[in-house]
Amino acid sequence: MSPIPEGAPRPAQRSGSVLACVSVCTALVVGFVAAINLAVPQLAASSLRPTSSDLLWIVDAYVVIFACLVIPAGAAGDKLGRKGVLMAGLGILAFGAVVSAVAPNVPVMLIGRAITGLGAACVLPNCVGVLLHATAPERRPHALAVWAAATGIGGVVGNVGGGAVLSAGSWRALFVAVALVAACCLVWTAWSAPRSARHDRTLDLPGTLLFVAAFVALLIGIIEGPERGWGSTVVLAAFACSILLSLCWVRVELRVAQPMLDPRLFRGAALSSAALGMTITFFGSFGLFYVNASLLQYGRGFSVLQAGLGVIPLTVPLLVGTRYVPGLIRRIGIPATLAAAFALTGAGLLGLSYASTMAYPVYAAGLFVIGLGIMLAVPCLTAQIASALPVERAGIAGGLQSATRELGSALGVAVVGTILTAGFTQHLPADLSRHAPLPRTVREALTLAPADHTAVTEAFTHGANTALRAAALVVLLAGALVVAGARRAHRTAPRYSVAEGPTPPDSAPAS
Repeated sequence: MSPIPEGAPRPAQRSGSVLACVSVCTALVVGFVAAINLAVPQLAASSLRPTSSDLLWIVDAYVVIFACLVIPAGAAGDKLGRKGVLMAGLGILAFGAVVSAVAPNVPVMLIGRAITGLGAACVLPNCVGVLLHATAPERRPHALAVWAAATGIGGVVGNVGGGAVLSAGSWRALFVAVALVAACCLVWTAWSAPRSARHDRTLDLPGTLLFVAAFVALLIGIIEGPERGWGSTVVLAAFACSILLSLCWVRVELRVAQPMLDPRLFRGAALSSAALGMTITFFGSFGLFYVNASLLQYGRGFSVLQAGLGVIPLTVPLLVGTRYVPGLIRRIGIPATLAAAFALTGAGLLGLSYASTMAYPVYAAGLFVIGLGIMLAVPCLTAQIASALPVERAGIAGGLQSATRELGSALGVAVVGTILTAGFTQHLPADLSRHAPLPRTVREALTLAPADHTAVTEAFTHGANTALRAAALVVLLAGALVVAGARRAHRTAPRYSVAEGPTPPDSAPAS
């Protein structure tokens, strides 16, 4: 299949197939993050005999590799061909899932998880590049909105699909299912996606290595913070290394002719506010996912599958309303759309903190409101990031969107998890609060005092409610900064329209 030149007509049927394909690929790699969390109890009781630290890294090895390599993988796609890198990523993902499925011990499991993270890093940013290249300019805003919805519902797909597989089989079956879906996506991509022209750019190896090292250090600090304490030597050293390496990265990128990601781009309010907005959106959504499954199981007695199905109200706006978001942006503009998005997300999180003990329909209404906020935010922010870079750098745009999403997800889980644990331990029954070491999870508390089941679950619910309120506050305050940046960008900053190329500052907002 010969490459489609830039500007050439795109067949509508081909574009629709590509959109469906990259949406499924996206839901797969995003949903895998959520699905593995449901498998933690089975993994803990498995023949792998993992420690609590092992379990943490079985979950996080995928996320760390994924987040650190997603921008370099996007740059590789721009240079080597997005379809080829996307297909390679799907193959690597399938292979890593097979390694994990047959793992006889923890080290092999961690190797498999790292391989799947590498595959996911190649998949997600190049989905954007393939989609933009295969879609006619006038259809790109709509296509980006649908793809962005796939990133939003990926976590829910992981919860529901993972819950169904785990209910019917073991944790090994979950990895086999992921491998099969990835293999099917590989065949689908080979058949449907057109090849794009390669861009003659050098791979910025020093900048890439420094960026990856800085991001690894940052994520280690975030992941280890709840476990070791935010003031521990390891965590502070990780954050210090991240800052130092980031400064070195900026210095190197400012001096090379073709940087992987030019730091000067972030001087513009459009890109910087969109990156912050994406981080905050997924901070709230994955903070919710971290709390929600346990809250439904411990607080309401739901099974694993029921907990996965219980989050479906959040997906309804994403599935039904996403198609209307580009038109809404054209009518009211990006700043107003983002203001509504963060207000709805913050209000929904706050509402859930008071509805956790109410009837499930009330709780579901809170999930629906959060879904409305995500429905508005993700397509809008995705378009902003894509519009801040030229189309030939679509892989980098996809990588930046993915990196900020993963950073927000890791922050959401870490911060919400820390507040949840603090609230839980503070409200434990007196006999448990005097125990040394203090139980930090419901499972540990119930093992020590099975007769205190009601008091322990109430302590967990109290901690979860406090964590949800803290998340709501962060979303509302940081969302105000994002909206202010979007207003400033709309007034002053030139942008690249994903549909028409560079647009002057006074033109209509990109959608």
